[in-house]
Amino acid sequence: MKFPYQWFLKDKFFIKGIPQHKSTVFSCFAGGGGSSMGYKLAGYDVIGCNEIDPKMMDCYIENLHPKYSFLEQIQILKNRTDLPKELYNLDILDGSPPCSSFSRVGVREKDWGKKKKFKEGQIKQVLDTLFFDFIDLVKKLQPKIVIAENVTGLLLYPAMNYKINYVNQIYKKFDNAGYYCHHWILDASKMGVPQVRKRVFFIAIRKNLKIYISNKISLFNLCPKLDLKFNENPIIFKNISDNLDVKIWDKTKEHLLWEKCKQGKYLSTVSLNKNHYFSHIKLNMLTVPTTIIANNGSNIWHPTIKRLLNIIELCKCGTFPLDYNFLNIKPKYIIGMSVPPVMMAQISYQIYLQWLSKIKT
Repeated sequence: MKFPYQWFLKDKFFIKGIPQHKSTVFSCFAGGGGSSMGYKLAGYDVIGCNEIDPKMMDCYIENLHPKYSFLEQIQILKNRTDLPKELYNLDILDGSPPCSSFSRVGVREKDWGKKKKFKEGQIKQVLDTLFFDFIDLVKKLQPKIVIAENVTGLLLYPAMNYKINYVNQIYKKFDNAGYYCHHWILDASKMGVPQVRKRVFFIAIRKNLKIYISNKISLFNLCPKLDLKFNENPIIFKNISDNLDVKIWDKTKEHLLWEKCKQGKYLSTVSLNKNHYFSHIKLNMLTVPTTIIANNGSNIWHPTIKRLLNIIELCKCGTFPLDYNFLNIKPKYIIGMSVPPVMMAQISYQIYLQWLSKIKT
């Protein structure tokens, strides 16, 4: 199924050919709603969200209008005794725990176990155990299916002889919570997204469900098969380049950086003030755009115009609706932090077709 990378919220998430089955979803670590918009495109009803950042929550509410919203740490959410009954009857519990401890460009093991802020303005918390807190919530709510997204760097830890085998711990906790689990490494560029973005998705299904197979009811005795092979045609930058010639930066220094960048290759520079390496890349008209990174120091330049990508190009790269209201947050930050909606639409639509439409409680 092809989902449009260029679309509008005013269209009410209706995609021709997609049944409005209204299976229910609750999203944790929801950010600006990238995953949630994907579920909606695939016919789901996203009834609520959890987020720790008040600005991101404002953005989510402004664009998605959730029935329930919990602006708090997941450690507080998982211990609540007053959660709505609907959250105990979910079809899917979704989550993207913050991943700086596993990101290839983050601080990784240096900050393992330390309390820190994922972003300025947030309270301090131990980021590398948030995935386990999320599974605690899974055990409490017992949704039919769980989808948890993260960076592929998380998979490197078993090979690093580090403190724990993180992936094994995830599998053990899902098993203890009553779920079969498997993980997939998926690339958004093969799923109808104009962006090379590889992520790992842990997908779990509750063990005590029954499913119709060839008109017969079978109780799961192992994780049922889920085919998540996608091979959409690549969408090159030429297809999404916007003609709006807006000079976002007019400083000579930035123009020199644009001139130094070679198409399709990163240029690293040093910030004298913060002593950090910042990466710059000039896109190529004939290739799929690179990963959109939220970090302010990672700048993506237009191939032929001396400017950064504008908001229209960023929205297309991230498959965000062109009428999305970013309020006062930089579009690159929200899009860089989000699962592209079309990526999640592809995954969740297959889950509906292969699992949810056949499950009988």
